[in-house]
Amino acid sequence: MTYKFASAISIVFLFTTTFLFAQKSDFSSLTISDSLKENANAIVRLNQIDIVIASQRSMNIKTKRVVTVLNENGFDATEAYENYDKSRPVKSILATVYDAFGKEIKKIKRSDFRDVSAVSGSTLFSESRYIYLDYTPIQYPFTIVFESETETSNTAFIPQWIPLNDYAVSVEKSILTISFPSDLGFKYKEFNFSNFNIKKTVDTSTKLSYVALKMLAQKEETSSPSINYLFPKVMMGLESFHLEGVDGNAKTWNEFGKWYSEKILTGTTDLPEETKAKMKSLVGAETDPIKKAQIIYKYVQEKSRYVNISIGIGGWKPMLAVDVDRLGYGDCKALSNYTKALLSAVDVPSYNVVLYGNPRKRDIETDFVSMQGNHMILAILNKDKYVFLECTSQVDPFGYQGTFTDDRNVLIMKPEGGEIVRTKIYDDKGNTQISKGSYTIAENGDLSGKIGIVSEGSQYNQKFHNDKFSAKEIEEFYKEYWGTINNLKINKITFKNDPDKISFAEIAEISAANYGNLSVNKMMFAVNAYNQNTQIIKRIRNRKNPFEVQRGFVDNDEIEIAFPANFSIEFLPTNVEINTKFGEYKTEIVKKDNHNIIYKRNFFIKKGLYTNKEYDEYRLFMEQVSRNDNAKIILTKS
Repeated sequence: MTYKFASAISIVFLFTTTFLFAQKSDFSSLTISDSLKENANAIVRLNQIDIVIASQRSMNIKTKRVVTVLNENGFDATEAYENYDKSRPVKSILATVYDAFGKEIKKIKRSDFRDVSAVSGSTLFSESRYIYLDYTPIQYPFTIVFESETETSNTAFIPQWIPLNDYAVSVEKSILTISFPSDLGFKYKEFNFSNFNIKKTVDTSTKLSYVALKMLAQKEETSSPSINYLFPKVMMGLESFHLEGVDGNAKTWNEFGKWYSEKILTGTTDLPEETKAKMKSLVGAETDPIKKAQIIYKYVQEKSRYVNISIGIGGWKPMLAVDVDRLGYGDCKALSNYTKALLSAVDVPSYNVVLYGNPRKRDIETDFVSMQGNHMILAILNKDKYVFLECTSQVDPFGYQGTFTDDRNVLIMKPEGGEIVRTKIYDDKGNTQISKGSYTIAENGDLSGKIGIVSEGSQYNQKFHNDKFSAKEIEEFYKEYWGTINNLKINKITFKNDPDKISFAEIAEISAANYGNLSVNKMMFAVNAYNQNTQIIKRIRNRKNPFEVQRGFVDNDEIEIAFPANFSIEFLPTNVEINTKFGEYKTEIVKKDNHNIIYKRNFFIKKGLYTNKEYDEYRLFMEQVSRNDNAKIILTKS
């Protein structure tokens, strides 16, 4: 009896201590549900953001983020960092690391964080700093609790709430609470809440709160739209805001643009008289505004270089043009504003343009007036159309937008007010690659050939840097580009870049041993040697997301092929024509005689946003293209 009683006490004690330990230790990875672990590299156990806007000139942000990292691919999900400058100091920052059982391993104070300039790899002056956790784990899984507090007078920049912001990361709980005075015109907009467990818990004239629960890790699916259009988020802003000494009030884009021009840009475009005189001398007697702008743009490209400097008002106020003129460098805002100042010196008006710069297109949210964008370019009005200038590039042609700023809604800042416009759209059938060439197959299967390729539209953007490559880089690029040709040798290659026409030409002479596969008295090889589509479109069962082709294109090839005299044609691939909602594909082989043919190919892809149910149809179309691009010709030795 005594033994049994003692055992009972032990069991009760063990249960009690285990229960208390479990209550105290919320950071054990053992308590995470299997559903949250599935497809996940990390689990956000808690992400709590508390924002207090005390006045038009005061905002405090507290963050507590608890993340269990399951493997080496999950560390970025900790987001254990802060950006800061003199207008946005970090009041406190702390990280605590726990092992798989929730036992504390290490406490990391501010002095142990890495604190570096936000201008990566540069010794140039910058007020913007970056403080981050530099931690090397000794085992997985582990949990990091990251806590920080920042404050700022810049109430124009209220951070977005994005409870799920990456693939392969699940979220157990995410909380947003924001409080604000009722007279500042607080506004918010919700995006992509469908199919996610998100509840608005408070919505009053002075407070807004959300909670998101059990958001399972999402698998990335080929060709999905940006997560900006898939995952939930909340944008927030004030109609009455503040930016370092400058109060602002704007309900419309027109009001916003006028305020920005008057209060932020005024005084930033002054130049030395010597520089103004030099610009006037450069343009000489030229009177056409666009031709004058081309001269100035070339001058900026030759004189200045791009660096990333987030100095001044939250990354929006440019460096003074006089400083850029003296130093010869600047970020996107500084170089755009400097170019604007130089153009003004020769009586060519231009305007600052704010946008999201990225090969993945993203629009300014036109129905939500607020600080948006991550990049700045310049606009010049040419009759009834705008010419857009990328002022950070030393090589981009005048007015060419490539794939970084094309086809998206942007905000043009004019003295009379802001204006939302769409940047240049490169038409699908204008994004061309035209190839014309020939190759000869020798009796032993060796190939020797010559090919000329001309790329225009958005396809120009993929090639026009090639003439800046070293010999080694050229060799590496074209061996990958013509990766279907084994034993490839680049004998000679020349380039011709025509920036006025936005046209880039490559003329190459190549050879390859054993391109033709010999077997007894037969030889076999792929007729399309130069431009095979080798893209593999992954099969995805039960696809969830829509898929997107962001830019369409046309490839047109015409290749003359000569066979050895002692071989005759046994088999030629049949002509093919495929027409779908996604594009068109057509091949034709013209037989000149028994030893010479002409191979013609036209491949057209349309840009578009398609449903998840159309994905398999698209995949099958692309498989047909790849299969026919690899179609073989068979020769028989006479």
